[in-house]
Amino acid sequence: MPENTFDARIAETYEAKWPELFDPAVVGPAVEFLAGLAGPGAAVEFGVGTGRLALPLSRRGVRVHGIDLSSAMVARLRAEPGSEAVGVTVGDFASTRVEGAFRLVYLVRNTITNLTTQDEQVACFRNAAAHLEPGGRFVIEVYIPELRRLPPGQTVHPFTVTPEHLGFEEYDVASQIAVSHHYWVVDGRLETYASRHRYVWPAELDLMARLAGLTLSERWAGWLREPFTSDSRSHVSVWRKDG
Repeated sequence: MPENTFDARIAETYEAKWPELFDPAVVGPAVEFLAGLAGPGAAVEFGVGTGRLALPLSRRGVRVHGIDLSSAMVARLRAEPGSEAVGVTVGDFASTRVEGAFRLVYLVRNTITNLTTQDEQVACFRNAAAHLEPGGRFVIEVYIPELRRLPPGQTVHPFTVTPEHLGFEEYDVASQIAVSHHYWVVDGRLETYASRHRYVWPAELDLMARLAGLTLSERWAGWLREPFTSDSRSHVSVWRKDG
């Protein structure tokens, strides 16, 4: 089971600390993409959090059930208008099972890396496949590790540098672990936060999918279906359940 680093402090300030995630220009294309795959079927979100995508997807008419390890994040979701339409189970999305068969399972914003062992990530794919009806889709949005941007001997890469927020990724290549370090200035005070992640390459994800009986059907650089290239810094990948 992954460590739950999304405590009450982070849950209460999640939107304030990462406002770019809630920009309609970010949310809208993701919801449109996911709604198109779900069609008239139901969806499960692994790592539903505060409902950033589950709530607007539900308003589009998709029946959504979320799984999340953090009861604090779920409490924030439950405080949002329309949240009664979204089912939620508190648990580890690598192993927690929701009854029913679903057209879509999705996992966004690098959340697959919250599972910090390869075994847990493989279990996540198998859990997704167990939720899907034949022909259903599993979607992951995740970043490409920035190792090419590290000079020899350097292990730290900045990913956010603004007057309000500094973010650095610290890589341990031998263990395939990255620690994200965040520093915010809030009301004149310094707030810090660190979380541990297992970064994973697209080819490795494809192999995990094959082990779970899933086949890659699409890979894009983003929700607007921009072409995925060797210079892409993230990807949205879609695997189909065989059978």
